[in-house]
Amino acid sequence: MPKAYIIYNPLAGEGQNEENVRLLEIVMDDEQEYFDMTHITNYAAFIGSMDKEDYLVIAGGDGTLNRFVNDTAGIGIEQEIYYFPTGSGNDFARDVGKNVFNYPFPVTQYLKELPSVTVKGKTYHFINGVGFGIDGYCCQVGDKLKEKQRKKVNYASVAVKGLLFHFKPRNAKVTVDGREYTYKKVWIAPTMLGRYYGGGMMAAPDQNRENKEKKLSLVVFHGAGRLRTLCVFPKLFKGTHVKKKKLLAVHTGRNIRVEFDRPTPLQIDGETIQDVTEYRAVYGLNKQGR
Repeated sequence: MPKAYIIYNPLAGEGQNEENVRLLEIVMDDEQEYFDMTHITNYAAFIGSMDKEDYLVIAGGDGTLNRFVNDTAGIGIEQEIYYFPTGSGNDFARDVGKNVFNYPFPVTQYLKELPSVTVKGKTYHFINGVGFGIDGYCCQVGDKLKEKQRKKVNYASVAVKGLLFHFKPRNAKVTVDGREYTYKKVWIAPTMLGRYYGGGMMAAPDQNRENKEKKLSLVVFHGAGRLRTLCVFPKLFKGTHVKKKKLLAVHTGRNIRVEFDRPTPLQIDGETIQDVTEYRAVYGLNKQGR
């Protein structure tokens, strides 16, 4: 009889995941063993201890999936991998038609040959997207608020205050498959593998994570002042922002570089990196970009 190795992030779901993950004891029939991912230091040994008929269940949110794929990069995993979405955003689950607390579903196909992003000389894989601009700023502020309070962070409020007062737009140069573009007053410049990020914002409504061309979508929100940007920003949740052609530019490609004229917070599947001036995202290319 196969055994389920359930790897969970206790910090997911606003810190409630240790309780949430125990729902699997009720709905799953196979034998289960639970592992706090913050205590796993050697994934090669961990996976090597499993039988071939056993399987993994990753329980958490987008950041949990991101951490798992980066911590296991280069490790050949023969076992099937399932996902139990228990995060606060769950953008990956949303993108593939699933909901929070959906019964564990197979994700092995989605975790193979993921795109990568290089930031400050370090390379990471990503599941949903790389946010650069006020989206990264919101993650930075959210991280600070979580350190001070236990209640759920209101990211919508953080975004509105940032748009109105705190965040200053950048000028940007972007290069997509060798073609250069420049933009002024850039508010966001995410590169997306999926359609969603930021807890339900459909930043790239036409992006397909399974596209055979292995292309990513770069979305540049630019050129507007604070009030006009604030009026358009809510349209991100329905994906209708892309109709504002004077304010939104969408580029697709496999080799994308974004450069800002001032250091800016960046987020990768919700994980924040501070003081970033540029990033490079590639999909289906080797390290030389070919």
